[in-house]
This record gives sequence, structure tokens and C-alpha cells, in this order.
Amino acid sequence: MKMNIDIFNPTEEHKSLRTMVNKFSKEFLFPGVIDRDKNESFDKNIFKKMGELGILGITAPEVYGGSEMDCTSTIIAHEEISYYDPSTALAYLAHSILCVNNIVANCDENQKKQFLPKLCSGEHIGAMAISEADAGSDVMAMKTNAQKQNNSFNINGNKMWITNGVVDSNNNTCDVLYLYAKRDNKLSTYLIEKGTKGFCVGQKIHGKLGMRGSSTAELSFENCNIPLSNEVSHESSVKDMMRNLQIERLTLAAISVGIARYVIDVMISYSNERMAFNQPIRNFGQIQKYIADSYAEYMACKSYLYNISYNIDLNAYNFRVECDSIKLIAATMAKKAADLAVQVLGGNGYVGEYHVERFWRDAKLIEIGGGTNEALQKNIVKDLSRRIKN
Repeated sequence: MKMNIDIFNPTEEHKSLRTMVNKFSKEFLFPGVIDRDKNESFDKNIFKKMGELGILGITAPEVYGGSEMDCTSTIIAHEEISYYDPSTALAYLAHSILCVNNIVANCDENQKKQFLPKLCSGEHIGAMAISEADAGSDVMAMKTNAQKQNNSFNINGNKMWITNGVVDSNNNTCDVLYLYAKRDNKLSTYLIEKGTKGFCVGQKIHGKLGMRGSSTAELSFENCNIPLSNEVSHESSVKDMMRNLQIERLTLAAISVGIARYVIDVMISYSNERMAFNQPIRNFGQIQKYIADSYAEYMACKSYLYNISYNIDLNAYNFRVECDSIKLIAATMAKKAADLAVQVLGGNGYVGEYHVERFWRDAKLIEIGGGTNEALQKNIVKDLSRRIKN
């Protein structure tokens, strides 16, 4: 006898998490989303509420204030937040996955005790910095460097496109930055705290196409001096980075799934209500094609995403092909679905009231951030070729 398993909510805990995050996002995020998008503003109070909800440290052990949940839980949280506000989902990803989860996976006990409790509560906001103006997909081309000097490290350089890099209108940096730099031509990792001399916002980036409710900044390091205890000591910064990129790409795919789900719901509702030639436009073949194709592609991506998340180990590096593949197809799927939603709504889709134009703008970022489509295609072919040889 086959068991009836809901792959999107494998346990009652997952189901309860989805209900809770959806309710929070609908009541607390959605009402102000148009204003945050219009004003390019990030609301720190959102993170405090998320801390109260217990999702900022979703993968962190309970002893540090986290919820100690699995990969599927992170996917659920990102999908439900992005259904109402993808830009907040992106800021949440930078904090909970790129900063908090990196600390959980790679830092020593003292560092976890020092940084995780306030990150999990929402008192502190975290970010991660890899990209530079001339070093994105080519990580080893980064120029930010660290030099050991007696009892400290001296860091110089600039990081670009850092989500949560700036957290308010006064150009204050995030509270905790998980930083990648080069030392002796090898990748190394450090924890930088707000207020550290030489660590500041170079500029807040304005005029983004989408994801405007998440802050993006250039960060500057000029003789930024940190104690030796702020170095992340581990086997390999490269291996740690690649492991966390798997989870980042899964959660970016979850944002894409949330976007697609919202715009498809809008397409269905609108096509039922909008009349043309004395009948709802859902009766017209072209509209049916737009909705049906979008739903089929959305469900294919969602099923693939949850299958990966159910099987992946947060601490293992063995799913790169799958994580790269789902981000690749989900990003394009979401952008296409949002584009078709604008088309179905016509003039109404082109203005902000129905939100689909915002989702269309937000969706494009997923084809660029966290690994461009082109970089993912390169990785996938390389890894598949290696599989064949083996």
C-alpha cells in the first residue's frame, strides 16, 4: 500500500511552518510592499518581526536561538515570503542563508556564541560579501586582500552588489558581514563587525530594475583591522563557499517558485473576471495556453526543487548539478510566467495595482544573482562530463 506523502509539506512541522510564514507575509509584508518598492526602502522592523517568528536562524541550532530546521524548511520559508514580497525574501536569504548558515556550518564555538544569538533574534542584520566590480562569477579574480599583522588582520578592497550591505538611510553597514578575501593568493574568510574602523558603505546602489525593497551596496575596506579571532578557521574556504552556494541556489529557486505561484494565481483570477465579447477571457485559446503552460512549468520546477531539498544534506557538497539546474530553469520559468501575466492583464498588468509588473522586474534578478545563467550552464556541463568519465 502506497503512503500518501505531500512532498511540499513532508511533515506536520513543515505544514505548520508554511501556514505561519504565509500568514505573516500576507499580514505584515504585503500591505507595504508597493511603497517599499517605490521608495527603494528596506524596513529593519521586518527582521525584528522575523526574529520573533523564529525564522531568521532557521538552520541554526536551538542553543544559539535558532530553529534547527532542515533544507526543506528553508525552501518553504523563501517560497511563502516571495509569494508576497520577493525583495524581502532576497534580504532574508542574504541574512539567514549567506550569513547565518555560513556561520553555523563553518565557524568555531566561540564565534557561534558571539554572533548567532543576535542574528537569530533580529537584533543584528547579517550579509555576505564575495562579488566585486570586476569579480563576480570569477571568484578568484577578487582583489580584496587580508594581511596578517602580529595579532590582527588588515583588510583592504571593495565589494559590490552586497544585499543587506547597507541597512538604513544613514548609510550604516550591516551588523555582521561574512567576508571572502584573498590572503597569500588563497581564498580566506572573516567576520567583520559594524563599527570596525575602515569598514564602511562605499555607496548605496539606487535605480535597480527590481528587488528594490532589499538594500544593495558597495562596501569599502581601508586598513580595516580585525582581531585574529574573527578569522573563520576551517578546512577550505573554497569548499565552504561551494557548499553554501548549493543552498543559496535552492533558495533563489524557491523565490522563483513563489513569484510564479503568485502571478499564475493572478492570471487565473483575472481571466475569470475579465469579460470580452460577452464571455470571460479564460475561454480564449491563447489565454488558456498562457495559463496552462505557466502552471505546468511552475509545477515541474516546484516538484524538482522539493525533491532536491528533501534529499540534500545542509552540510554536504554533493548536489551541485541539481542545485545549479533547478536555479537555472526556475529563474527563467518565473520570468516567463510573470511576463505572460502582464500580457494576460494587458494595460492593467503594466501598472502597479495588480503587482505583476513588480514580480516581472523582481524575477529577472534570479537569472543574474547567485550565479548567472551562463555560469550555471558552464558548471552543469563540466560536472555532467565528469560523471560520464567516471
